[in-house]
Amino acid sequence: MNTTELYQKIRNIQLRILPEDQLLAMEVAKYDQKIVLEALHNCIAHQDYTRNGRIIVTECPDRLLFENEGSFYDGQPVDYISGHKTPRRYRNPFLAQAMAELNMIDTMGYGIYEMHIGQARRYFPLPDYDLSEPTAVKMTLYGSVVDPAYSRMLIQKTDLSLEEICALDRVQKKLPIDDEMVKHLRREKLIEGRKPNLFVSAVVAAATASKADYIRTRAQDDVFYTKMVTDYLVEFKSATRKEINKLLKDKLSDALTDKQKETKIGNLISIMRSAGVIFNAGSRKAPIWKLSKEKE
Repeated sequence: MNTTELYQKIRNIQLRILPEDQLLAMEVAKYDQKIVLEALHNCIAHQDYTRNGRIIVTECPDRLLFENEGSFYDGQPVDYISGHKTPRRYRNPFLAQAMAELNMIDTMGYGIYEMHIGQARRYFPLPDYDLSEPTAVKMTLYGSVVDPAYSRMLIQKTDLSLEEICALDRVQKKLPIDDEMVKHLRREKLIEGRKPNLFVSAVVAAATASKADYIRTRAQDDVFYTKMVTDYLVEFKSATRKEINKLLKDKLSDALTDKQKETKIGNLISIMRSAGVIFNAGSRKAPIWKLSKEKE
């Protein structure tokens, strides 16, 4: 009950991200409720209660800071980013088990992985852990864009691995990365500059399969796809996601995989909905898209 009350005190406004060469902005919440509660519940589950301390959540203009008493109990945060490590022990096993049964936390070690994936899907910087104080764990959750080039890269390159995203996140925060990863990112044309002054490549076209393929997915194409969807809805009054996929899939760039095409169509639908062009007349699981009254 207290975690719900605390979350409701956080000012969670909608932010707009304008992708490169696109006419419609993408709207995302400043913070994702699931990620905020995951971070807070982790503090509660892993707090060292013998220290008689408090869990502190500080809201800054562009980030949330979580602090709890006690060292990181099993391993290091970086061990859990890939989602492959399961903790062997808990500081508070009874509390952790009770919270797991209430679906407040995950005991398989996926929490940190899910927070990183969630932030990447929102095109925001990844969480930071500060273990410099041996008796406390501090985590920073970002609620704004640090480097627009990083966010544009994530929007354009939907096939980046989590390892690559983590490295790009460190580059935008001016943190060091190993030489092998630098070579890899430079080979993929994802970064520019020389160590230690590396930065995320601002030339999004260079990050796609080829410039010719990129031209086919630029803003004028997005306007074209939007027009196709609106024309379809004018003619047939409504459309399911399957029907919109069938309408657009063959028109998208051949440089995109089927999964990337579905992601792009999903993003296009989200942008049209946020802009008030269409609305969902169905359910969340089975959406039925229709034109808004004013657009009709």
